[in-house]
Amino acid sequence: MLTLLRKEINSFLSSLIGYIVITVFLLFMGLFLWVFHSGSNILDNEFASIDPLFIIAPWVFLFLIPAITMRSFADEKKSGTIELLLTRPLSDLQIILAKYFAGMILVVFSLIPTLLYYYSVHKLGNPPGNIDTGGMWGSYVGLLFLGGAYVAIGIFASSITDNQIVSFILAVCLCAFVCYGFDALSSFELFGKVDNIILGMGIMDHYQSMSRGVIDTRDALYFISVIAIFILCTRTVLESRKW
Repeated sequence: MLTLLRKEINSFLSSLIGYIVITVFLLFMGLFLWVFHSGSNILDNEFASIDPLFIIAPWVFLFLIPAITMRSFADEKKSGTIELLLTRPLSDLQIILAKYFAGMILVVFSLIPTLLYYYSVHKLGNPPGNIDTGGMWGSYVGLLFLGGAYVAIGIFASSITDNQIVSFILAVCLCAFVCYGFDALSSFELFGKVDNIILGMGIMDHYQSMSRGVIDTRDALYFISVIAIFILCTRTVLESRKW
């Protein structure tokens, strides 16, 4: 499994995909946080906070993570290497996890440079250091969980098609629905008390809870459950070849 994990990481880093994803993410974040005059501009708001990062990042991840995962299985199917991959002495779950963790490592690589934004705000504060560091780390944990859910959804989307574009579009739609769809349904207030349950089924409710710097085990279990469900769905798709 570690060999396959290294292969997947090298595949990302030996091509332009990994570098393009990281560069685009940092470029978007930098422009919205420091250049564009909007509600997310740190200098315009004059508050020692990088909260806008955690508001914008889910929207950017919504497109960038499917771009990372779209080739996970779709490319293997199109090139015909999927059969060779499945004959390796690895279980289907190990193959899926190797691709999943490779995607997560790329997500982590894209987030590490954003710590420079924290350092900048830390120094610009009045007095210097006047920033909620604990809340920031809690928000980063929430963003990692969100990224993990997106990666799991993207790999599932890639497993059901051999076309990377279809995989990308499907992953974006699924991520958007799981993240924002349940919020939209609950906002119609059609089901009374059930609306709160519907709201709790969406990613955004739990992500926003973590973004406040509060690490609740219920939110963590929710994200772990979403990740597990889509990984198991991907495993079912791969195992369907034996039916």
